[in-house]
Amino acid sequence: MPSSLHQIVAGHRAGGSVRETIAKVYADIRAWNDPALFITLKEEAQALAEAEALDAKGDRSLPLFGVPFAVKDNIDVAGLPTTAACPAFAYEPTKSAFIVERLVAAGAIVIGKTNLDQFATGLVGVRSPYGVPRNAVRPDLIPGGSSAGSASAVAAGLVPFALGSDTAGSGRVPAALQGLVGLKPSIGAFSMTGAVPACRSLDCLSVFARNVADARAVYEVAAAFDPYDGYSRAFPASMPGGWPPGLRIGVPRAADRIFFGDLVAERAFDEALAAFKARGAKLVEIDMSPLYATAKLLYEGPWVAERYLVAGPLLEKAPEALHPVTAAIIGGAKRYDAGSVFSSIYKLMDLRRVAAGLWSNIDVLAVPTIPTVYTVKEVEADPVRLNSNLGTYTNFVNLLDMAALAVPTASRSDGLPAGVTFIAPAGRDAFLAGLGLALEGAPGTGSDLSPDMIEIAVVGAHLSGLPLNGQLVEKGAVFRREGQTVENYRLVRLPGGPPVRPGLIKVAPGEGTRIAVEVWALPTSAVGAFLAQIPAPLGLGTLTLVDGTSPKGFICEADGARGATDISSFGGWRAYLASLA
Repeated sequence: MPSSLHQIVAGHRAGGSVRETIAKVYADIRAWNDPALFITLKEEAQALAEAEALDAKGDRSLPLFGVPFAVKDNIDVAGLPTTAACPAFAYEPTKSAFIVERLVAAGAIVIGKTNLDQFATGLVGVRSPYGVPRNAVRPDLIPGGSSAGSASAVAAGLVPFALGSDTAGSGRVPAALQGLVGLKPSIGAFSMTGAVPACRSLDCLSVFARNVADARAVYEVAAAFDPYDGYSRAFPASMPGGWPPGLRIGVPRAADRIFFGDLVAERAFDEALAAFKARGAKLVEIDMSPLYATAKLLYEGPWVAERYLVAGPLLEKAPEALHPVTAAIIGGAKRYDAGSVFSSIYKLMDLRRVAAGLWSNIDVLAVPTIPTVYTVKEVEADPVRLNSNLGTYTNFVNLLDMAALAVPTASRSDGLPAGVTFIAPAGRDAFLAGLGLALEGAPGTGSDLSPDMIEIAVVGAHLSGLPLNGQLVEKGAVFRREGQTVENYRLVRLPGGPPVRPGLIKVAPGEGTRIAVEVWALPTSAVGAFLAQIPAPLGLGTLTLVDGTSPKGFICEADGARGATDISSFGGWRAYLASLA
């Protein structure tokens, strides 16, 4: 597996070659050798030219500097065709989707367009004329859909993240089937401008990543209000917290747990709940019947008519151009009239009112992401029923205007991935990210740290790519993660230099702000030599970060900060340096 998003960025900031990173991606794609994964792969020469341009004059402080990513082929990328897995529908966009433009502006590089269930209709990943992308965990299993290629590209280790879309679970089901994080944001958090709609009133673009920290980093770049998208919403900016004491987790009551006879999946979910309880959570059983009733509306109600708005004209003109299962589903829209649409809307609003009552008793809902797993042969033999089964715990989420985060848990006893989805009301994306970060130990924060290493958080000239970072690297330090302090600190620019240096001052709770840090792991044998290079008024102390960890870090003595300039409003040293430029 390649480096994570954060490790790639840190490597590039430390002087690593973006061109070498992109060249390795294409070599890995050739070695993986799955012709069904990408519908269109960007020409390698073009991607390398983009990498060389970043190496030559790119801003290495960009949050996604030099990070390769893949895009589901229902999302526009200028210069690459958009097909929605239907050749007869294909067109050549001259402008990238809003979200793609934001990611590229942040330094990321598009590698190609990935395969999907045609017109994003399906949760299985086998409804495409371009073939079935290979499940990276076990080749005979379905990859999950509709964002099949995006999930497989990340699970195969070809890119650290990929964009998908999610209307009924397309950004969560493939994640569960391939052991990934699937971030399904609140509707409107990601703009849909430049994406082919499935059900326009319910659609979300989504993120696949190998850990929550990487998915959250993409979210922080991608989430923005788009005045040209009528469904776009400007949610208040907030950073992830952690696993709060006394967390109330709603779980399906025993009678409502559906696994279609898969006892291994059922045991895996029980084990996940036991782990939550061991962390101090209170499990609250809830009645799932209103949620299941909502889920039925999606495919048994008139929302399928929204799919007809995009694919219907082609279906009428050339039905043979569509996958047979896709054509049958979308063709079913004809049986609904305006009266049935309004009737279902009224029913949905009543169900939303009932579902809203859940949050008075629980902080978050946790469900299995999928109830069971299926092979490609099983789905091809029974395509509609098994697809419906996979949406048991996903279909209701967008209809009820909720945010969701699918995270891997301990593997099933048969070695296949297992996962849980955390669900909360719209706008609580950061809260869900905090739970996910805590659950996985905020990659690079927990038991994986070697006993002969110590974590040190840096805030200034020791940040990757800045003048003193070499003092860490030459002593064997390795990058762990980016983070923020809790709001008990202020940042000042110290007098003197060069180099100009900041100081982190601890203050009373509520009197400070969150300050950006990088956490590095330094061999304990090198700590003394490293400290000897740190001049007064800085001294080693313990910092508290919003992810719940407490690495060592440099605290500025109050007396030494006299005459310093308070720069806390910038939120970090990089932002302050950028303001000077």
